[in-house]
Amino acid sequence: MAPFFLVEETTVRESGESEVFDTRELSHQDLLLTFSITHAVENQSIAIDIWGSGDGVFREPKPLVSFTPKFYCGTYQLVIRRSDIRYFKAAWKVSRWSRADRPFFRFYIYAEHARNRAVVAGAA
Repeated sequence: MAPFFLVEETTVRESGESEVFDTRELSHQDLLLTFSITHAVENQSIAIDIWGSGDGVFREPKPLVSFTPKFYCGTYQLVIRRSDIRYFKAAWKVSRWSRADRPFFRFYIYAEHARNRAVVAGAA
């Protein structure tokens, strides 16, 4: 399975969220999420929450998983364990503690089968 993007590479200057993504074909497999920041400026942070839903209505009090706030360019990964969750969406919160300009991040988020990634890594 090729990776699927929850968020295509995009530039953000304020907090927001992605569209809802249907993972019907993947819902019973562990997923490896990759969050990559390709551009950032100093004195700012971005935090990513991944929300899950079984029916497409997001009413849970807490996100399914979260990436801790990041400040620099880099690639970060975490695994979402198998569940009955069919729908995902990503939400990001940006902040800047300097008075100059607004936050500026360029990033993307994609998911792939965790098992496939482990098999590829083991073959290297």
